[in-house]
Amino acid sequence: MTVHIVVAQEMPASCEQTFDVLHDYGRRLEWDTLLRRAYSEGPPGRDAVAVCTARWWLGGYTFRTRYVTFDRPVLAAIKLESRPPFFASWAASIRHAELPDGRSTATYTMTFRCKPSWVAPMLEPAARAMFRKETRRRLVALARYLEE
Repeated sequence: MTVHIVVAQEMPASCEQTFDVLHDYGRRLEWDTLLRRAYSEGPPGRDAVAVCTARWWLGGYTFRTRYVTFDRPVLAAIKLESRPPFFASWAASIRHAELPDGRSTATYTMTFRCKPSWVAPMLEPAARAMFRKETRRRLVALARYLEE
């Protein structure tokens, strides 16, 4: 089964500002609640690789992702390149839409399948709940950071 999660958050900044902060790996740890390490191999853009390491309480795994779309300030999408022990596939995108008064909405979409396949039906509901909760938490943290 493929898990599909969509989480939207109003941002107190324009699409450009939100997009730029989100993809600035030098500042990522100032707001991102999921990560303990993050960097980009070269400037973020199509085909660039981003390397992110989760906090220890989330397993501490390191993920290598590649940007497959980078359309500033509207859309960025990544796919998993590394092979962590529990994902058969993983991809995500974030779309930005303008709102009145210089605000915007960021909509994060994530799709994944767990492995091994025989245990995936038991893992995926828990993973869906955890990633939905953590994605909401991350986007709220980004909005707070942009307010400052």
